[in-house]
This record gives sequence, structure tokens and C-alpha cells, in this order.
Amino acid sequence: MPDQIWWYLARSSGIVTLIASGASVIWGLLLSTRVIKRRSLPKWLLDLHRFLGAITIAFLSLHLGSLLADNYTKFSIADLAIPWHSAWKSTAVAWGVMAAYCFVVVQATSLVRTRIPRKIWRGTHYASFPAFALALLHAATAGTDTANRAYVIIALLLATITVGLILVRVIATRKPTPKPDSRTGSTGGARPATSTRPRQPVGR
Repeated sequence: MPDQIWWYLARSSGIVTLIASGASVIWGLLLSTRVIKRRSLPKWLLDLHRFLGAITIAFLSLHLGSLLADNYTKFSIADLAIPWHSAWKSTAVAWGVMAAYCFVVVQATSLVRTRIPRKIWRGTHYASFPAFALALLHAATAGTDTANRAYVIIALLLATITVGLILVRVIATRKPTPKPDSRTGSTGGARPATSTRPRQPVGR
């Protein structure tokens, strides 16, 4: 058991990283698509997205550290830092390496959000989507728990909810905005009724 402790730790921390990253993406989409109204939520729930991102980075670090300490696969720092450098399941490990970089970039720019232009933050924040997709690919091709039914169900559920919310967001952003009427200044709707009857002369 002591010889395998790092391998079990690497597996468990990898699973937590996947679930936390998926939950972070889903919660962010729920807030951005306004499926959940911000005004009705307490402050700690609004900060849940950031907290889940921090949990993702913490367990990702534990995952990488455990892989380095494990003697079975004997990963080097280069194996975990350079895509397709590892001799063990090269492509599967590469998905994880690229996902890790995306997670770090998203979290780092979130921490300095008030100090960088909003366009830069928003652009890098979109990297959370490919990061989660790459993490799913890594888990499906490199993970040893794919035979676990509960693990597979949770991964599929996270992926399905994420795709569904992305579609909701895309549809919502493509809805045409009503154009103001140049004559009434309104943004649509019925025009106020006007009488066509001639005005009666004022009595003498």
C-alpha cells in the first residue's frame, strides 16, 4: 500500500480536478446566461465560481505532484510540462498538459481581473471551455477509472450540462434586439392610437 499511495493520490486528485473544473464552468454559465438571477443569490454563492476555480488549481497541483512522486510511471517534469513528451500514453498525457495550462491562465487572469483590460480577461476566460474539454479527453484516455460506472456517469453529466448551457448562451446572444421606431422613439409594440375624426370647432 505505501508504494501505491502516490498513484492512488494521483488518481483521486485527478478526479476531483475534473469535477471541480466542470462545476466551475457550469456555475459560470448559469450566472452568465442568467438562468440563475444574481440578485436573488447571497454573496458567497456569487463567489462560488471563483472558489471552484481555486479548488481546481489546488487539486491539479496535487495531481501533478503525485505523478512526479509515483515510481510506477516515473514521470519527469518535462513529461508533465511539454505536450507529447511523455513516453507513457503520449497523446493522452498531452491532453492533460494542455488542459493544465488553460486552467492556470484562466485562474491567473481572474486574480488580476481588475488590473487588466476587460477584453483580455474575457478572451482568456473563454479558455475554460477547451480546458474542460481537454480534461475530459485526458480522463477518458489516460485515466484508469473509466470502468467505474459512477465516474463515467458523473463525467457525462458534467459534459452534457456544459454543452446544454453553452447552447443556451449562444441562442440568447443571437436574439435580435428590438430597433427603436424613428417616429415614436419606442422599441417596438403598438403605436399609440390617434383619432382621425376632425376636431370640433370651439364654440363661439
